[in-house]
Amino acid sequence: MGRSRLILAAAVVSFFVAPDSGAGEGKLYRWVDNEGNIHYSDHVPPEYSELGHYILNSHGVAVDVVGGEKTADELAEILRQAAIKAQLQLEREEAALRDRILLSTYLTVDEIADLRDRRAELLADQIRVTEIYLDNLRSKLAKLQKDAQRFRPYNPDESAPPIDEKLARELADTLDSILRYEQSLNMSRSVQTQLLAKFDGDIQRFRELKAMN
Repeated sequence: MGRSRLILAAAVVSFFVAPDSGAGEGKLYRWVDNEGNIHYSDHVPPEYSELGHYILNSHGVAVDVVGGEKTADELAEILRQAAIKAQLQLEREEAALRDRILLSTYLTVDEIADLRDRRAELLADQIRVTEIYLDNLRSKLAKLQKDAQRFRPYNPDESAPPIDEKLARELADTLDSILRYEQSLNMSRSVQTQLLAKFDGDIQRFRELKAMN
């Protein structure tokens, strides 16, 4: 790297690490002169402005291309940066809306905790009922499986009679019910975990907002 390149690199580094001097509101540009040298500055000389140059953000990332013919890669990068910016803006707006709702809905942390406990108890009751029903179904299945041992194909004895159609259907229905209620139980437990995590987050955020006011 030549001396001019070293000077240029040092200038770029100093631009990003220098303390705010009041002129930090300006934009940073990256442009190329007629000899192919890359420059970073807060303005582009008029004779080079039509050749095309980049506008950089505070992290040195190109966020737009001005003048010149944009390549497909340049256009893709601009669109990518615009999508990131739009997503960040959306997330900020959604967070601000959640904060407003939180402050307008509750007056104290105790109110949030009370609602959390009521909803958690409803879910806990639902989980207990499902667990009891599952225990009954499993007991029923064990009895049906014991009865089925007298019949083929559960009994390896070739002289054993084939299983009764009604018993076979009851076995299948009971197994199907157990699977469905196990899925329901797992879903309820997952909802319970998410509910508690959400309310814990709301309580923490509510405290932060109150501390700022």
